[in-house]
This record gives sequence, C-alpha cells and structure tokens, in this order.
Amino acid sequence: MANRVFDRLHDIGFDGRGMTRPSYGEGENRAHALFEDIAREHGLEIRRDWASNLFITLPGRNRDLPVVMTGSHVDTVPCGGNFDGAAGAIAGLLILCAWARAAFQPERDTTLIVTRAEESVWFPVSYLGSRTAFGLLPAEALETPRSDDGVTLRDHMLACGAHPELCGKAPVLDPAKIDCFVELHIEQGPVLLEADVPVGVVTGICGSTRYRSAVIHGQYAHSGATPRRFRSDAVMAGASMMMALHEDWKTVEAAGEEMTLTFGVCQTDPAQANFAAVPGKLDLVIDIRSRDEALLERMNTRVIEQARRVEAEFSVRVDLGPRTQSTPAVMDETIQAQVKELAAEMGIAVVSMASGAGHDAATFAGQGVPTEMLFVRNENGSHNPDESMEMEDFLLGASLLERLLRKRAS
Repeated sequence: MANRVFDRLHDIGFDGRGMTRPSYGEGENRAHALFEDIAREHGLEIRRDWASNLFITLPGRNRDLPVVMTGSHVDTVPCGGNFDGAAGAIAGLLILCAWARAAFQPERDTTLIVTRAEESVWFPVSYLGSRTAFGLLPAEALETPRSDDGVTLRDHMLACGAHPELCGKAPVLDPAKIDCFVELHIEQGPVLLEADVPVGVVTGICGSTRYRSAVIHGQYAHSGATPRRFRSDAVMAGASMMMALHEDWKTVEAAGEEMTLTFGVCQTDPAQANFAAVPGKLDLVIDIRSRDEALLERMNTRVIEQARRVEAEFSVRVDLGPRTQSTPAVMDETIQAQVKELAAEMGIAVVSMASGAGHDAATFAGQGVPTEMLFVRNENGSHNPDESMEMEDFLLGASLLERLLRKRAS
C-alpha cells in the first residue's frame, strides 16, 4: 500500500523534473482527497477544520481521553521531492488503515492530521496549517499573497472549500485534549547516512530568523568609466555583508554553539544588469537557524549592524524588508525514552539528533503538547527532486511509529 500511495502522489505532483504541489493549490487538494478516499475505504472517521486541514481518526474505546496524534504535510516546495512531508502522512495513514483492517480498537482516539501549507515558500508564514489548527493564525495573515500567483491566502482557501471567515471563531485544537503528537519525516541532511543508521530520534527543532526579500540598492554605472571611489556597487556590498556574517558563523561554531546561515537567493536584475555595468541592485534572502533563541537574536542584531556598515562603506542603501521568525522547540524526553526502548526491543538502530529544518511538530510542542519526531534516513538531502528514501528504512520507521502510537493509545 505504501508504494501505491507514494506513486499516486508522484502522479499528482510531477512537474517534469520533481514534485510541485503548491500550498492550497490543485495538487495539494488532490493529495488530501486521495488520503480521504483511502480513509473512507477503511471506515475511518474524516473531518476538516475551517482551514481545510484533514483529520482522520480511528475511534478509541474511551473517547473522553486525550487523543494520540500523528501526521505531516503533502504540499512541496517548487520542484521538490516525493518524500518530504508525504512520508509522515503516509506512515500515519498506513497505521490507522492496518489497525482498522485488524479490528484493533485502541483505548483512546488515534488521529492523523494532514496539515495544509507547511512549506512557507508559498506563503511566508511558518507552520501555517498547524497554526490554523490551534487558532494561532492572525486574521491579517489571510491577506498574504502566494508567491507564484499573487492570489491571497484567503482566496486560495475559499477556492478549495475552506472557510477563512471563521478564522478566530471556529473551534480549534485544545492542547489539554491531546496526549501526544509524533511526526515521522525524512531526514533532510546527511547525519543518518553518515552514521549508517535508519532512524533518528529528534531532540529538538531549530527556530529561525529570516529576511525573505532583502534588497541592496546601489547605482548602475559604466564598468570601465567609473573608478572605485565613485561606485555604489550593490554586489560588492552584498558580498562584503555575506562574508562578514559567514565569519560570525565561524566564530559561533568555534565557541561550541550551533546554527546555520544560508543565502538562498542572491541575484542581480536580469533586465538591467550586464557585463559592462556596475550592478545597481541585488536581491538577497537571509536564513539563520538555531535551537538557541538568544543566539538567533544575536545574529539578527549582526545582520542589522552589517547592513548599516555596508551602507556607509559602499554608498548603498540596504532594505532588509520584513523579518519572519519561528521559535525553537524541544521534544519530549519521556517519549524519546519510549522510542529508544521500543527500538531496542525491535532491533532497530537509532541515534539522537536535532532537526535543523522546521516542522509542524514545533507548533504542537509550542502549545505544550508532548511532542516527538522520528527521522528516516534519506540520501541527497531534501527540497530537491533527488530525495532518495529506501522503502526498507521507511517501513522500519513506520513500524517504530506504530509501536509507539499503540503504546500511547493503549
């Protein structure tokens, strides 16, 4: 069944090179409908909340007890892979369907949530789906345009049958009524591959500070006729700023602290920049991540300081644009211990590790829900078409998730 669902998702999202299922787009809608159809075939309960997050539940014997939850997302970045998000959603679906086929009824409800819009590349709002599920989305966020078409979140919600008019009014998840949330996900880096271990037990999720639309404004000028002292070179200012922040990163690591720094976009204007011109404009994005909130604030201060420095040194103007951020999350130590105990019983090798990427699990943890993540080994990183998860590793991770959910739900 797992291969069949992965194949169906591939058919839904394939763009000729990788997977493209935009948040609140046709591909994400079709993926949610696929999960709903399979759940209905197995007699599982199905509901959607006001934001069209999908909830699939196997009822427990005592429905008054706090619910056990698992889940992930099925939207992708542009030209992404077929396992990011989908692996966790499929694992949860497999478990509930298997329990239903075996007529197994847990003591408490067990629910899979397939969240909307986890990939914030489409709407610059972190954890959009899980935040709507808890009623944490401010109403003004509904006017955020999607990056590819400029249509607002509100209108995209309406187009797929959601009810944005109920934002702030509809019933939402109550943390006190959730026993735990466990998210399975592919690892998006090389740690498990290097360790030759199939499953990771996540200790924490990094937070972030980001500038998604920074612009350095200089002055276009003739490349041969303009001496350095007369230049307002946006590219040189950007290069100086990036290298200075990179040196800060090295200093942080030398002090034993953990963070990452990425400039995922750095480009001149293709319509005006050319071989014979001093570049007058540079678009830049800055992405800093760490599990240390104080370190994120320190680095944010350094970004601002470096922006002011290059303005003076290179005669440019730096517009950082709006800052977006997410809060680090700590995973539940009791559940981590349960995972390791179960893994030992099952003969599955695991290692403890942090998550450098953000996940909906961070929202659950931030609301006080006991939360854990399981990583499955994956080659070639993530957010690219070459994600390469072995089915054997996936089934090991899903089996471990099943044992954990069964333990918590019983």
